[in-house]
Amino acid sequence: MPDLYFRLMSLTIRIRDHFRPPARLLTEFGIREGMTVVDYGCGPGSYVKGASGLVGAAGTVYAVDVHELAVKAVSHRSRKEGLRNVIPVLANGYDSTLPDAAADLVYALDMFHLVERPEAFLAELRRITKPDGTLVLDDGHQSREKTRRALLDSGVWSIEAETGEYLRCRLLSGNTPMR
Repeated sequence: MPDLYFRLMSLTIRIRDHFRPPARLLTEFGIREGMTVVDYGCGPGSYVKGASGLVGAAGTVYAVDVHELAVKAVSHRSRKEGLRNVIPVLANGYDSTLPDAAADLVYALDMFHLVERPEAFLAELRRITKPDGTLVLDDGHQSREKTRRALLDSGVWSIEAETGEYLRCRLLSGNTPMR
């Protein structure tokens, strides 16, 4: 993604966040104190502060993105706001570089439409999610049917619940993280 596109996207996200505060959505995900959470495709970090507060000092938020400007923005925001439990991570393609089974919960919001290889992306999310962990995925700018089809075709995730805004998924039994 070119830098100009990222900067324009960041501006539209700030406007969106003014009308739809990110913290409200995060409270629905079941994030609790002490959890390890991954904000995959974190962009400029809209959800980072809310997630940081929910996991508390005993928890960790990995803010993962493929765009260097996103990681720099989250690093700056974390320092400025004293978010010591936020770890920005620059992904290499679909490889987040996180340890296997690191996350209690992974959320990927407003970005799935940008994923060119959903099977590789969903396999990486499987790898970093604990066996009893949760994935929260929204459609981004694509149809719900396309998102559902990608999840079901992955053979890795089951859809546990759907709202108008996101799908809550669990690993299918027998799908332990692998590299």
